[in-house]
Amino acid sequence: MSKLTHFNNDGQAHMVNVGEKSITHRIAVAGGEIQMQAETLNLILSGSHKKGDVLGIARIAGIMASKKTSELIPLCHPISLTRVEVDFLPDTERNTISCAARTEVLERTGVEMEALIAVQVALATIYDMCKAVDRGMVIGQVRLLEKRGGKSGDYLADQSDKN
Repeated sequence: MSKLTHFNNDGQAHMVNVGEKSITHRIAVAGGEIQMQAETLNLILSGSHKKGDVLGIARIAGIMASKKTSELIPLCHPISLTRVEVDFLPDTERNTISCAARTEVLERTGVEMEALIAVQVALATIYDMCKAVDRGMVIGQVRLLEKRGGKSGDYLADQSDKN
C-alpha cells in the first residue's frame, strides 16, 4: 500500500506539489444512486413534478459542483476542466436512479474528486427537489468507477461488487 500523499514527513496535512508532474489527459468516471418510492420515481419520469425537470436541474447542479470541487475539498487543486458530463439511468424495478459523472482535464493532477463531487451533488439535488413527497430516499453506492491517465496509471472498478 502506498503512503498517504496529503501528509508530509512530520504527519502534517499539506497540498501535494504537482509542479514537476507532466500535463496529461486525465479522465475519471464516478457513479452512485438514489433509491426512492415508486411513486416518486414515476413523478420524476413523467415530468409532472411541480418544481420542473428534476433530472435536468440535477444534471446542471452536478456540473456546477464539479467546477467548485477545490473550494469544497481543502487539499484539492483547482483545475481547468475540459469536460463534465452527468447522466442518469432510472430503474423502475429497483426504484432507483443511477448517476454517472465523467470529468476530463489536461492537467498535472487527477480529476477523480470532481467526478465524485458531481455525482453526490446531483443525487442530493434530486433528494432536495423530491423531499416534500419522499423523505425516505437513500443516496448510496457512490464510488470511483474508472480513472485514466497520470503517473499512477489506470483504474477500473470491479463491476461485479456494485451491490
